[in-house]
Amino acid sequence: MNWEIFLAPYTQAVDELKIKLKGMRKQFDYESRHSPIEFVTGRVKPITSIIEKAKRRNIAMANVEEEVQDIAGLRVVCPFVEDIYDIVDMLKLRKDFTIEEEKDYIEKNKDSGYRSYHVIIRYPVETIYGEKQLLAEIQIRTLAMNFWAINEHSLNYKYSGQIPTDIKQRLRSASEAAFRLDEEMSKIRQEIRDAQEVFRRKKD
Repeated sequence: MNWEIFLAPYTQAVDELKIKLKGMRKQFDYESRHSPIEFVTGRVKPITSIIEKAKRRNIAMANVEEEVQDIAGLRVVCPFVEDIYDIVDMLKLRKDFTIEEEKDYIEKNKDSGYRSYHVIIRYPVETIYGEKQLLAEIQIRTLAMNFWAINEHSLNYKYSGQIPTDIKQRLRSASEAAFRLDEEMSKIRQEIRDAQEVFRRKKD
């Protein structure tokens, strides 16, 4: 397989989707409204990670496009848990892609403590050979969930997916603490929004 040719449309998809998702945030700024989007990032999955995932799940290389759903990955990070579901509702209204699947790891988090909302979309990319429909994954999570997930990912990498039991337990405890933080911040979110609005007016 020529990986450069294979991944080029995914790189294009990530670049285009980052612009579109960041554009959603700017629209809230233009209207001086609270934005449910704190920031947006995106990446194309490294070749080694694609191969490892395919081997782990017994996916033939010929089926990678359909069965590895996160080759193109976007992450939307929000201030509050409620913002996550607002963003999901907005994504459902869009006409530039179709939603294939939703995975709610907030209502039912993974055993590790991982929390996030995943939306699998089918996105059309225009190539020199015409339109190509690609799968991409949009992960939506709070700042606290993102902090936890980044560190859990680093530990998984360090221990090659075999995190020691005591560290796993601490990670689960940290996940619960992060979620309690999100719950407490949600209770005062209107106060926070009001304070941000006062600050914005003073800055203007």
